[in-house]
Amino acid sequence: MDLSILEITLCILLISLIVTVLFRKLRLSIILGYLCAGALVGPHGLGLAHNSQYAKSLAEFGIVFLMFTIGLEFSLSKLFALRYAVFLIGGLQVFLTVLITTLAAIFFGMPHLAALTVGSIVAMSSTAIVIKQLNDQNELFSKHGLNAVGILLFQDLAVIPIIILIGGIAQGERHAIITLLAWALLKGILAILVIFLIGRWLLRPLFRIIEKTHAIELFTMMVLLVTLASAWLTNLMGLSYALGAFLAGLMLAETEYRHEIANEIRPFRDILLALFFITIGMLVNIHLWSHTWAGILLLVGTLIIGKMLLITLICRLTGNSLLIATKTGILLAQGSEFGFAILTLALNNKILTDTQEQIVLAALLISIAISPMFIRYNQKITAWLRISNKQE
Repeated sequence: MDLSILEITLCILLISLIVTVLFRKLRLSIILGYLCAGALVGPHGLGLAHNSQYAKSLAEFGIVFLMFTIGLEFSLSKLFALRYAVFLIGGLQVFLTVLITTLAAIFFGMPHLAALTVGSIVAMSSTAIVIKQLNDQNELFSKHGLNAVGILLFQDLAVIPIIILIGGIAQGERHAIITLLAWALLKGILAILVIFLIGRWLLRPLFRIIEKTHAIELFTMMVLLVTLASAWLTNLMGLSYALGAFLAGLMLAETEYRHEIANEIRPFRDILLALFFITIGMLVNIHLWSHTWAGILLLVGTLIIGKMLLITLICRLTGNSLLIATKTGILLAQGSEFGFAILTLALNNKILTDTQEQIVLAALLISIAISPMFIRYNQKITAWLRISNKQE
């Protein structure tokens, strides 16, 4: 059945509304509900959305607005205070996760590039899930919450060099990889400078002028323009949309309008973020999972248990208490939306076989689906592990 974009949108909204009410009644994770709704309307479910490209393109803005609101919650001083979590803990987490997973995959017989791709996918955690769940639980500014935010920020920065590295090797451009990475770093620094200079010299006066008009719609339009323009600029520089949106929020967090801006942007963020998870659910193909269940379970275990233990160990060795380290590990024990970006690159370059693709896809979706429950009950899990508050 070929539906128009309007008909696809209506189907998604209707089924999402029903699923959301049902999952609220059952007190289950709403993110899991969105994933189920996506699986239901997708090509492997009811087949209502054979071509979900429209929804996928729109859903990317959910991550953009989420990262923008995260930026609004911070300031330059708070970000500077997170440098330890970002560069030390985050750097060690990405490097060691990629290294250990890659070596393990090679041991199981995977080609080197395919193993590196799987290792890179495992290294990423979901910014969308972790931040949203922590914010809902009022744990965003807890010690373990800030650790998680710092690590996620480093992952967001690391995903671009990883994509350049994998893409360069796949296309036989090994000699140009260092040049590409250096150029990406230079463009990133340039994008950050441009965004902050524009914010300091142009946006504050503009917001003051708009405030004097008392026109709410102008204020909303200005916020949308700033968010999307910053995301577009970083994407133009070869970086992620999410990074540009975060920088825009960080820039406006230094102004007196941060709370008003947050209120204006929240409805857009929540709706589009829901659409993001629905489009992820559309990728589900349950029929093929039964043939690859052993590989799926192994990778799910790596994403959840292995990753949790590694992050806990890194946090512990870098001076965090056992309680904080364990909670940080629990928060980040899942796959990532950026993992799908790396997986797409692998598919386009035929790095992974069809079977390997389904194993990675299933593991990502399963870990993302159950992750909100782990995050919600992180306190109870640490208590069950007999890690007391005295160790904080």
